[in-house]
Amino acid sequence: MTDRALTPHQHAVLREHATERPFTSPLNDEKRAGDFHCAGCGTLVYESDTKFDSGSGWPSFYDAVPGSVETTTDTSHGMTRTEVHCAKCGGHLGHIFPDGPRPTGLRHCINGAALEFEAKS
Repeated sequence: MTDRALTPHQHAVLREHATERPFTSPLNDEKRAGDFHCAGCGTLVYESDTKFDSGSGWPSFYDAVPGSVETTTDTSHGMTRTEVHCAKCGGHLGHIFPDGPRPTGLRHCINGAALEFEAKS
């Protein structure tokens, strides 16, 4: 799939599995109602009603839009984690941890550079 117009930082995160530094994304503090789309292909991946403040420094969600993401096992950096990526373009979004709120108990810890926000009016 052809990339949308990605910044070098977005390309590094989405296509090279980089991780942005914590507390650097403006989307971490985004509180408006709206939708979060994959910056690589525009697919709707998260909705604002599933976003919560995890204190981790990255935008966090307790669930994704059904069918929008897939997971793989990531064994890099000497640990085993669940990597989450866009189901459409395969872009690296972040990781999922089992320490989130109800109803799922999951924390989708997502790189803001991998997302584009569209506010609802």
